[in-house]
Amino acid sequence: MTETSATLGFEAKLWEAANALRGSMDAAEYKHVVLGLIFLKYISDAFEEHRAKLDAERHLGADPEDPDEYRAEGIFWVPAEARWSYLQKNARQPTIGQLVDEAMATVERDNPSLKGVLPKDYARPGLDKQRLGQLIDLISNIDLRGGENHARDILGRVYEYFLSQFATAEGKKGGEFYTPRCIVKLLVEMLRPYKGRVYDPCCGSSGMFVQSEEFIRAHGGRIGDISIYGQELNYTTWRLARMNLAIRGIDGRIEQGDSFLNDRFPDLKADYILANPPFNMKRWGGEHLREDKRWKFGVPPVNNANFAWVQHIIHHLAPTGLAGFVLANGSMSSGQSGEGEIRKNIIEADLVDCMVALPDKLFYSTQIPACLWFLARDKKNGRFRDRRGQVLFIDARKMGQMVDRTHRELTDEHIRKIADTYHAWRGDKDASEYRDVPGFCKSATLEEIRRHGYVLTPGRYVGAPPQEEDDEPFEEKMRRLVAELREQQAEAVKLDAAIARNLKELGYDV
Repeated sequence: MTETSATLGFEAKLWEAANALRGSMDAAEYKHVVLGLIFLKYISDAFEEHRAKLDAERHLGADPEDPDEYRAEGIFWVPAEARWSYLQKNARQPTIGQLVDEAMATVERDNPSLKGVLPKDYARPGLDKQRLGQLIDLISNIDLRGGENHARDILGRVYEYFLSQFATAEGKKGGEFYTPRCIVKLLVEMLRPYKGRVYDPCCGSSGMFVQSEEFIRAHGGRIGDISIYGQELNYTTWRLARMNLAIRGIDGRIEQGDSFLNDRFPDLKADYILANPPFNMKRWGGEHLREDKRWKFGVPPVNNANFAWVQHIIHHLAPTGLAGFVLANGSMSSGQSGEGEIRKNIIEADLVDCMVALPDKLFYSTQIPACLWFLARDKKNGRFRDRRGQVLFIDARKMGQMVDRTHRELTDEHIRKIADTYHAWRGDKDASEYRDVPGFCKSATLEEIRRHGYVLTPGRYVGAPPQEEDDEPFEEKMRRLVAELREQQAEAVKLDAAIARNLKELGYDV
């Protein structure tokens, strides 16, 4: 069976129970209450597991009371008053909010890498303490037996599922911290970030990094082969990102700040860049950056950051770097405010590797149709075939399946089909042979793109899908269609009569 978020099991039941405890609290606020508790439960469980191990090794000189014994293994030291067993024991006390705040504060105090990350407002009057106690009981029941990796995986899945559910509950604002998993998975599967520096300049809650790590694990690689760099403008989202990585034991530099006005990695040249920047961002500080060195291909308009993001990404690419990112569809064809000229210059520099048109309804935050851009700093670097002067266009607008009334997801099969097409085209060693498929994919030359006025919309290039051959003789088809029409007319007469009868009974003669 294809896995989408609609087919998850216990995470959904847990969410249902947790959401029932939300009461009148706003989803945006409740998110930090729940996710903070899940995080505390995780670090406490990891601590207790290691503590039991150290206890069993006392005769070898191990000391369960030495914080360094934990830090050496990448495990957070959890003081007695912050341990989950202590909070669970006091969950029904009226002071539970204060106890959780104190627990968070002591964890931050004893683990400098978490400074400023954990929520500490559980004692506030607006948070019902009885519901908070029930929530602690609920989270206590998450089964974490079965070893550290099992525990990490379970809580990681719960954390991510809750992030996606909060994104749905918050609607438009949810998109600020969460990129749908299927989009992240598609970017990662296409880029295959096995080794090197991975960067996301607007990292939200760190979904790109989590998925990159999962990809490496799934393909038998070593997690230590990549180093992670992320920046996030929104302070509360930055905290979610730090917790999201810590809950999985992922080490990375996640900085808080504005990537345009305060780039925290000015000298970084990344091997892979994955990003989902805000679409058509109007206020991005462009008026202060007219002379910036990043604008090699043209100065982006002050009222739209799309091509500021594209050029920021190009600026941070290593000489053989690859980038994949989401942008609004307008970026493929817009000619206003100099955007067309910037796009033309990027195309002529032969940086565009692949364009993917996405189906609608994929995002929580917007109904704006979106696309994926893939850039390659050097198309002849030897890792893949020499594809200079060529761009792959993929039209995936008809893919995906609806998982509820308003949201669509790309299935694993769809993700595989798109990624396999890209890998075949660029010449991955394990890929099959590439061929154009009318209506789906086309390898175009720069000359063709010039003829289309540097518009990058895949639909312009892939053409129409082949029509199924109709081998029904004309006379037979007409007889069949006329018979169908007569049946429908007879049915219509019956329906009209039934409607007239019903109206008559109600006192309305037709």
